[in-house]
Amino acid sequence: MANGRVVQTADRTIGSRQLAALLPAEVLAKPGYRALADAVRTLILDGRVALHVRLPAEREFAEAVGASRATVTGAYDLLRESGYVRSRRGSGTWTELPDGHRPVGAHALIGAGGYSPDGDPGIDLAIAAMGAPDGGLADALAWAAARLPGAARSPGYHPFGLPDLRTAVAERFTRRGLPTRPEQILVTAGAQQAFALVVSLLCRAGDRVVTENPTYANALDALRHARLRTGSIAVSDAGWDMEIAESTLRQTVPRLAYVIPDFQNPTGALMPPEERLRLLAATRRTGTWLVVDETVADIALDVPAPAPLASLAPRGGADHVVTIGSLSKTHWGGLRVGWIRATAKMIAELTAVRVAADMSGSVLDQLVALPLMAGLDRSLPPRLAQLRTQREALVRSLQRHTPEWSWRLPPGGLSLWVDLGEAVSSPLAERAAAAGVHIGRGARFGVDPGTFEHRLRIPYTLPPERLDEGVRRLASALHDGVPLPSTVERPHWVA
Repeated sequence: MANGRVVQTADRTIGSRQLAALLPAEVLAKPGYRALADAVRTLILDGRVALHVRLPAEREFAEAVGASRATVTGAYDLLRESGYVRSRRGSGTWTELPDGHRPVGAHALIGAGGYSPDGDPGIDLAIAAMGAPDGGLADALAWAAARLPGAARSPGYHPFGLPDLRTAVAERFTRRGLPTRPEQILVTAGAQQAFALVVSLLCRAGDRVVTENPTYANALDALRHARLRTGSIAVSDAGWDMEIAESTLRQTVPRLAYVIPDFQNPTGALMPPEERLRLLAATRRTGTWLVVDETVADIALDVPAPAPLASLAPRGGADHVVTIGSLSKTHWGGLRVGWIRATAKMIAELTAVRVAADMSGSVLDQLVALPLMAGLDRSLPPRLAQLRTQREALVRSLQRHTPEWSWRLPPGGLSLWVDLGEAVSSPLAERAAAAGVHIGRGARFGVDPGTFEHRLRIPYTLPPERLDEGVRRLASALHDGVPLPSTVERPHWVA
């Protein structure tokens, strides 16, 4: 596939040129066997090379990277010894994970669990989400418990979602300026399942898709898992360049475009209305499905909450827009309730895909979600006030402990996209993990290998004292007297 970004084929093999295209430039410039093994190991851990994929033969790979066969043999031997590949005579060398390692995506959800020197549980700066607000979840659970016996008299299968919850989600879209009927809503187990369902319905392996770069790491994982060819639209500190976006759409004619226009993850940028109109028009011209992620749209800290992007389209001009959202950021990630808003026809098709995967969502979770949706306008202001306080605390901590770093204060969202000034994000994250701080290194959010190594995503979702301790440990890891190796040349922004 183009640029080596799709690493799987129907027979689960990656070609030598495909694998070479994923390697950092400095490894290709001087391919020693240890550096080659480390680079392939990183690709496996990141999910850029999937598990149970056959690697190229040693001679072919050596030719592709400009190394001797002995160098590649040494690299493969190191990978076998460390448990990242297995070989069987006559069948080749296949990727795997050593015992005790978790698949890509699971690391970010586990956080710093397990780190406990002197009873310290560690500090999780990888997950950009808060715990549940005090009292609200318990009240909602009590409300739901009183209604559960009545719901339990039915078989409990609601593949479209509970009718009352579909109505509540539709009414919220309508109040925000996008008239919506309940039949245009599918309730899902979170926004990630919503995105995976949309991709499963609309795309086939090898299709071309476009995302922002950087973008939400778990969305990239879903696209790689679906074996899609991924192009990108750069998002810098200045936001989106719509001329480049329009050109990319026109030249690639992707099947699907995935965007986060509201407090973009990880940059926090907010797409202006005129750029939203241009994006709507450009995707309609190319026949591209536009998937809009509104997961953090309500986390508006310094500006009014934006209207749904689809609401800006002229009448009948947004049928190609699919909007996804959830309660994970406004309430709690442990409450697995999300939704898809699309045409009624597409919702029916998506539900058929959903039934093949998990039949129906949790009735109890959806019952709990009902009073939370009804009280969102009351519960959200104190939540936002708390986030503003924590954002200010994170900024003060960064200014105190790491004054050499820089960032742009986002008008909303849950994190800062911090510029380290040098490409040390991955080694810093590893060193910080040893100090009990789990952090989202920049490369996890990049479409292309080796990008954003000069960035960290640091959420302000913890209490101020934990944020300060986390930044203090990051600074200590950075300044411990042993220079961090620069992983890649700092990339140029497209602006």
